[in-house]
Amino acid sequence: MSRSPERLAVLTLALTLVAGPAAVAWADPEDAVAGVEDIVAPVEDVIAEVESLDGAESESKQGDQVTVALTSDVLFALDKAALTPQAQQRLRRVAERIQADSAGGMVRIEGHTDDQGTDAYNDALSLRRAQAVRQVLAQQLSHVTFQAVGFGERRPRVPNAVQGRPVKENQAKNRRVEIVFDAKR
Repeated sequence: MSRSPERLAVLTLALTLVAGPAAVAWADPEDAVAGVEDIVAPVEDVIAEVESLDGAESESKQGDQVTVALTSDVLFALDKAALTPQAQQRLRRVAERIQADSAGGMVRIEGHTDDQGTDAYNDALSLRRAQAVRQVLAQQLSHVTFQAVGFGERRPRVPNAVQGRPVKENQAKNRRVEIVFDAKR
Protein backbone atom coordinates (compact mmCIF):
# COMPACT_ATOMS: atom_id res chain seq x y z
CA MET A 1 0.00 0.00 0.00
CA SER A 2 1.43 3.36 -0.95
CA ARG A 3 1.86 6.02 1.72
CA SER A 4 1.57 9.12 -0.39
CA PRO A 5 1.11 12.37 1.54
CA GLU A 6 -2.30 12.87 -0.04
CA ARG A 7 -3.48 9.40 1.01
CA LEU A 8 -2.22 9.91 4.55
CA ALA A 9 -4.00 13.27 4.74
CA VAL A 10 -7.28 11.73 3.61
CA LEU A 11 -6.97 8.86 6.08
CA THR A 12 -6.09 11.26 8.89
CA LEU A 13 -9.09 13.45 8.09
CA ALA A 14 -11.41 10.43 7.92
CA LEU A 15 -10.11 9.08 11.20
CA THR A 16 -10.47 12.48 12.82
CA LEU A 17 -14.08 12.69 11.70
CA VAL A 18 -14.92 9.15 12.79
CA ALA A 19 -12.91 8.64 15.97
CA GLY A 20 -11.94 12.15 17.04
CA PRO A 21 -8.58 13.96 17.11
CA ALA A 22 -7.08 11.79 19.91
CA ALA A 23 -7.31 8.67 17.77
CA VAL A 24 -5.15 10.19 15.05
CA ALA A 25 -2.09 10.41 17.31
CA TRP A 26 -1.83 6.65 17.82
CA ALA A 27 -3.42 5.32 14.63
CA ASP A 28 -1.37 3.79 11.90
CA PRO A 29 -3.01 4.57 8.55
CA GLU A 30 -2.32 0.96 7.48
CA ASP A 31 -4.52 -0.29 10.34
CA ALA A 32 -7.22 2.36 10.06
CA VAL A 33 -10.63 0.77 9.94
CA ALA A 34 -13.84 2.72 10.41
CA GLY A 35 -17.28 1.26 10.84
CA VAL A 36 -20.03 2.18 8.48
CA GLU A 37 -23.51 2.61 9.88
CA ASP A 38 -26.70 2.38 7.91
CA ILE A 39 -28.84 5.45 8.22
CA VAL A 40 -32.44 4.40 8.53
CA ALA A 41 -35.18 7.01 8.44
CA PRO A 42 -38.90 6.37 8.25
CA VAL A 43 -40.58 7.26 4.99
CA GLU A 44 -43.89 8.99 5.41
CA ASP A 45 -46.70 8.75 2.91
CA VAL A 46 -46.60 11.60 0.48
CA ILE A 47 -49.99 13.20 0.13
CA ALA A 48 -50.20 15.42 -2.90
CA GLU A 49 -53.07 17.87 -2.99
CA VAL A 50 -54.25 19.85 -5.98
CA GLU A 51 -56.66 22.74 -5.51
CA SER A 52 -58.84 24.49 -8.07
CA LEU A 53 -58.10 28.12 -8.82
CA ASP A 54 -61.23 29.28 -7.02
CA GLY A 55 -60.39 27.14 -3.97
CA ALA A 56 -63.78 25.43 -4.12
CA GLU A 57 -62.40 22.01 -5.03
CA SER A 58 -59.31 20.04 -4.12
CA GLU A 59 -58.08 16.54 -4.74
CA SER A 60 -55.58 14.52 -2.77
CA LYS A 61 -54.23 11.02 -3.12
CA GLN A 62 -52.73 8.81 -0.42
CA GLY A 63 -51.72 5.42 -1.72
CA ASP A 64 -54.63 4.22 -3.85
CA GLN A 65 -57.21 6.35 -2.02
CA VAL A 66 -58.42 9.49 -3.78
CA THR A 67 -60.29 12.24 -1.91
CA VAL A 68 -62.14 14.94 -3.81
CA ALA A 69 -63.17 17.77 -1.49
CA LEU A 70 -65.79 20.33 -2.49
CA THR A 71 -66.43 23.34 -0.26
CA SER A 72 -69.99 23.52 1.02
CA ASP A 73 -70.10 27.18 0.05
CA VAL A 74 -70.12 26.17 -3.63
CA LEU A 75 -72.47 23.22 -3.09
CA PHE A 76 -75.09 24.69 -0.71
CA ALA A 77 -76.58 27.91 0.54
CA LEU A 78 -75.77 28.78 4.16
CA ASP A 79 -77.32 26.27 6.60
CA LYS A 80 -79.04 24.39 3.74
CA ALA A 81 -78.68 20.89 2.31
CA ALA A 82 -80.24 21.55 -1.12
CA LEU A 83 -77.62 21.56 -3.87
CA THR A 84 -77.08 24.69 -5.96
CA PRO A 85 -77.11 24.61 -9.78
CA GLN A 86 -73.34 25.20 -9.67
CA ALA A 87 -73.01 22.09 -7.49
CA GLN A 88 -74.73 19.94 -10.11
CA GLN A 89 -72.06 20.92 -12.63
CA ARG A 90 -69.17 20.15 -10.24
CA LEU A 91 -70.70 16.82 -9.21
CA ARG A 92 -71.04 15.82 -12.86
CA ARG A 93 -67.24 16.22 -13.20
CA VAL A 94 -66.66 14.24 -9.98
CA ALA A 95 -68.90 11.45 -11.32
CA GLU A 96 -66.85 11.38 -14.53
CA ARG A 97 -63.67 11.13 -12.45
CA ILE A 98 -65.08 8.23 -10.42
CA GLN A 99 -66.27 6.51 -13.61
CA ALA A 100 -62.84 6.79 -15.20
CA ASP A 101 -60.55 6.14 -12.23
CA SER A 102 -62.38 4.13 -9.56
CA ALA A 103 -61.20 0.60 -8.86
CA GLY A 104 -64.72 -0.26 -7.73
CA GLY A 105 -65.95 -0.88 -4.24
CA MET A 106 -67.58 1.59 -1.89
CA VAL A 107 -67.49 5.33 -2.54
CA ARG A 108 -67.71 7.19 0.75
CA ILE A 109 -69.24 10.65 0.92
CA GLU A 110 -68.32 12.58 4.05
CA GLY A 111 -70.05 15.77 5.16
CA HIS A 112 -68.17 18.29 7.35
CA THR A 113 -69.10 21.60 8.98
CA ASP A 114 -67.31 24.43 10.75
CA ASP A 115 -67.58 24.99 14.50
CA GLN A 116 -70.63 27.28 14.41
CA GLY A 117 -73.77 25.79 15.97
CA THR A 118 -74.28 22.84 18.28
CA ASP A 119 -72.75 19.41 17.73
CA ALA A 120 -76.20 17.89 17.16
CA TYR A 121 -77.10 20.53 14.55
CA ASN A 122 -73.75 20.18 12.73
CA ASP A 123 -73.92 16.37 12.75
CA ALA A 124 -77.40 16.44 11.20
CA LEU A 125 -76.51 19.14 8.64
CA SER A 126 -73.31 17.38 7.55
CA LEU A 127 -75.20 14.09 7.10
CA ARG A 128 -78.00 15.73 5.07
CA ARG A 129 -75.40 17.37 2.83
CA ALA A 130 -73.54 14.09 2.31
CA GLN A 131 -76.85 12.39 1.46
CA ALA A 132 -77.71 15.14 -1.06
CA VAL A 133 -74.37 14.61 -2.82
CA ARG A 134 -74.84 10.81 -2.70
CA GLN A 135 -78.27 11.13 -4.32
CA VAL A 136 -76.92 13.13 -7.27
CA LEU A 137 -73.90 10.89 -7.78
CA ALA A 138 -76.04 7.74 -7.53
CA GLN A 139 -78.23 9.03 -10.40
CA GLN A 140 -75.12 9.40 -12.55
CA LEU A 141 -73.33 6.22 -11.39
CA SER A 142 -76.00 3.56 -10.96
CA HIS A 143 -73.47 0.71 -10.67
CA VAL A 144 -71.61 2.27 -7.70
CA THR A 145 -72.32 1.65 -4.01
CA PHE A 146 -72.26 4.80 -1.89
CA GLN A 147 -72.03 5.41 1.82
CA ALA A 148 -72.93 8.84 3.24
CA VAL A 149 -71.66 9.91 6.66
CA GLY A 150 -71.72 13.19 8.55
CA PHE A 151 -68.85 14.21 10.80
CA GLY A 152 -70.09 17.64 11.81
CA GLU A 153 -67.18 19.70 13.06
CA ARG A 154 -65.12 16.75 14.38
CA ARG A 155 -62.64 16.58 11.47
CA PRO A 156 -61.58 20.10 10.55
CA ARG A 157 -59.00 20.56 7.79
CA VAL A 158 -57.61 23.64 9.53
CA PRO A 159 -58.28 25.25 12.92
CA ASN A 160 -61.61 27.12 12.99
CA ALA A 161 -60.11 29.64 15.43
CA VAL A 162 -56.61 30.95 15.98
CA GLN A 163 -55.68 32.40 19.36
CA GLY A 164 -59.30 32.16 20.41
CA ARG A 165 -60.60 34.16 17.44
CA PRO A 166 -62.66 32.65 14.61
CA VAL A 167 -60.95 32.67 11.22
CA LYS A 168 -63.62 32.97 8.50
CA GLU A 169 -61.34 31.60 5.75
CA ASN A 170 -60.58 28.51 7.83
CA GLN A 171 -64.23 27.99 8.70
CA ALA A 172 -65.05 28.11 4.98
CA LYS A 173 -62.41 25.42 4.25
CA ASN A 174 -63.89 23.21 6.96
CA ARG A 175 -67.42 23.39 5.48
CA ARG A 176 -67.01 20.73 2.83
CA VAL A 177 -68.10 17.41 1.39
CA GLU A 178 -65.40 14.84 0.60
CA ILE A 179 -65.86 12.04 -1.91
CA VAL A 180 -63.43 9.19 -1.15
CA PHE A 181 -62.75 6.22 -3.46
CA ASP A 182 -60.02 3.77 -4.34
CA ALA A 183 -58.30 4.42 -7.69
CA LYS A 184 -57.26 1.84 -10.23
CA ARG A 185 -53.62 0.86 -9.97
